[in-house]
Amino acid sequence: MKKLTKVVSVLLVAFLAFALCGCKKDKAPKADNSLTAVKEKGIFVLGLDDSFPPYGYRDEDQNIVGYDIDLAKEVCSRIGVELVCQPIDWNSKEQELNTGKIDCIWNGFTMNEERLAAMAFTTAYVDNSQVAVVKADAAYTDLASLAGKKIGLQAGSSAAEAVESAEEFATSVKEIVEFKDNLTALMDLEIGGVDAVVLDIGVAENAIQQGRSFKIISESVASEKYGVGFRKADVALRDAVQNALEEMVADGTMETIDQKWFNASKSVIGK
Repeated sequence: MKKLTKVVSVLLVAFLAFALCGCKKDKAPKADNSLTAVKEKGIFVLGLDDSFPPYGYRDEDQNIVGYDIDLAKEVCSRIGVELVCQPIDWNSKEQELNTGKIDCIWNGFTMNEERLAAMAFTTAYVDNSQVAVVKADAAYTDLASLAGKKIGLQAGSSAAEAVESAEEFATSVKEIVEFKDNLTALMDLEIGGVDAVVLDIGVAENAIQQGRSFKIISESVASEKYGVGFRKADVALRDAVQNALEEMVADGTMETIDQKWFNASKSVIGK
């Protein structure tokens, strides 16, 4: 009996030692080769909604252009890779990133607590707000005046989150209609399908500058900031992009791009 007990004890100790070694091995940090991988393949794949002017959209020749695109091109030049713009379903953007189809989400991408916990972000580079846009001749003056009306917004967007968080406003409207993108929502507003569209102020201002007969209700739905989002483990790649953006601020390149698209200083990096 004593011999049996001794054998069992030895086996138990051996098992525990093996288990502990296995646990330590599993917890060992995985090497971050995100920057190396991008440099080796020579391309940086940016996921975006290509209907989001002036940050990322298609021009008359169907080329993808915009403020974020110019920033990304300059960053890629400094890192030494080629930019590839990959249009994605904005409602599935996190899945596109996590499955490796894209290297980042960079297209007016709002930073919030949930996303900050799930991704690696650069610091904020643009301040933004979610606003309600109505027809220029509409009588609506504030959010309260939209009570009982139909509101449009992009599915899976920050506008949807902003409206959901603004409980008093959300419960006051008659219906919330989701669209694939903001441009489709604005087209529906023009034909009277919805009474207002909630979207990013930059997109709203751009639509008005392009001659569309809209106005922005001055009372915003929510304030927010844009950042560039990466997979949680891709810290090296995130840091390389962050460093390039900071260099662009320091040498004046950022200001040049700001003025091109907004005729004003837009970036908040370092401020």
